[in-house]
Amino acid sequence: MKDQVEVRSLKEGRYVLIDDEPCVIKSMTHSKTGKHGSAKSRIDAIGIFDGTKRSIIAPVTEKIYVPIVDRKNGQVLSVSGDVVQIMDNADYSTLELKIPEELKGKIVAGKDISYLISMGKMKIDMRT
Repeated sequence: MKDQVEVRSLKEGRYVLIDDEPCVIKSMTHSKTGKHGSAKSRIDAIGIFDGTKRSIIAPVTEKIYVPIVDRKNGQVLSVSGDVVQIMDNADYSTLELKIPEELKGKIVAGKDISYLISMGKMKIDMRT
C-alpha cells in the first residue's frame, strides 16, 4: 500500500518509494528557484529490505509515493537454523521470517521482537 505526498513535505527518517522499493530517507537537499525553473530537491535513501542506496531529484511541488510501513510486535515461538517463527501479539497469527546475518544468535525463543511489513515484504527489525 502506498500514499501520495508532495516532495516538500518529506523529511529525513521518513519513508519514500524509489524504483518501487520502500526506502528510508537519509538526507535531503533543496536548491533555490532558478530564473527559468522551480526549486528542486535531491533525496538520498537506503532500501529497507535490500540495503541499496538510491537517490532521486524532483521538483518540490511534484507528487511522490510513500509506502505505508507497519511496525508490529510478536513473540518468537521457535528458531530453527536461519528461520524464526513469530506469533503476532495483536491477532495471534504465525509467520516465518529469515534471520538476517547480523542478528543470528541474538534471537531467542520466548522473547518479543518487532518486524516491519511494507509492500508485501516482511523483515525483522531489532533496534540495538
